[in-house]
Amino acid sequence: MPDASAFPAHVTNHAHVENDLRETSTPAGVLRYYDVGSGPVLLFLHGSGPGVTGWRNFRGVLPAFAERYRCLILEFPGFGVSDDVGGHPMVTAQGAVAPFLDALGVDRVDIVGNSMGGGVGINFAINHPDRIGRLVTIGGIGTNIFSPGPSEGIRLLQEFTEDPTRQRLVDWLNSMVYDQSLVTEQLIEERWALATDPETLAAARRMYGKAAFAQMMAFMRGSDAPLPWAQMHKVTAPTLLTWGRDDRVSPLDMALIPMRTIPDAELHVFPNCGHWAMIEAKDAFESVVLAFLGRR
Repeated sequence: MPDASAFPAHVTNHAHVENDLRETSTPAGVLRYYDVGSGPVLLFLHGSGPGVTGWRNFRGVLPAFAERYRCLILEFPGFGVSDDVGGHPMVTAQGAVAPFLDALGVDRVDIVGNSMGGGVGINFAINHPDRIGRLVTIGGIGTNIFSPGPSEGIRLLQEFTEDPTRQRLVDWLNSMVYDQSLVTEQLIEERWALATDPETLAAARRMYGKAAFAQMMAFMRGSDAPLPWAQMHKVTAPTLLTWGRDDRVSPLDMALIPMRTIPDAELHVFPNCGHWAMIEAKDAFESVVLAFLGRR
């Protein structure tokens, strides 16, 4: 966790950084979140994977955004912070956003979504077009065009989920970044502690266990419903797609369909960067996204 002195005074005074985890009761269960800064509301939606939390995804960029926005970081059910309510955590996440905003009395937001969170943001933008201003995604959406699937990162994630060992966690973390020096002992340990929590691991297996993954693929092949990537033309919000050029979890060719089919979409690719653009390309990410959000 960053030292509190790294945050602007109003951020530390308002939220006491990580210690200020809040909660609210909603029809989607008790949801926990962070509420930092002031201004227009900016909602951060985290990705999936062993030991993930919204705080860990966005703590590094929070100071820059909290200077201009009221930043809400939502912790999705089933990832070890908000309570697990059963079901497939990715589906549960899609149903959590609107009740969360309703509980806080927030009518309209901009959204920054990492990987799975980007998909949740797109779902929200399609179903609640009057409640979203601008949408930013970080990798993780679309579908493979040229690259094989599942990707290297997803295969390593499945292997960890099936048989969680520390080395498998390290292998997966290394696949998330271009610069592997970012995979520090501190990162490994904090991820390991949450990823091996029995309840959190059980939820992960409902997503990434090999049987669950195969079942999901079979369901999508047999369903008449359009796949998520085939509905992106319904997004009316101005959208910024951000991607790491060297993403080994969701390869860059996945951006092609969202870039082409979302009517008001633009794509920014960060060089020498893996799946965590907001961490690995932090300064550039802050600059690009703040400029996009401020373009009214």
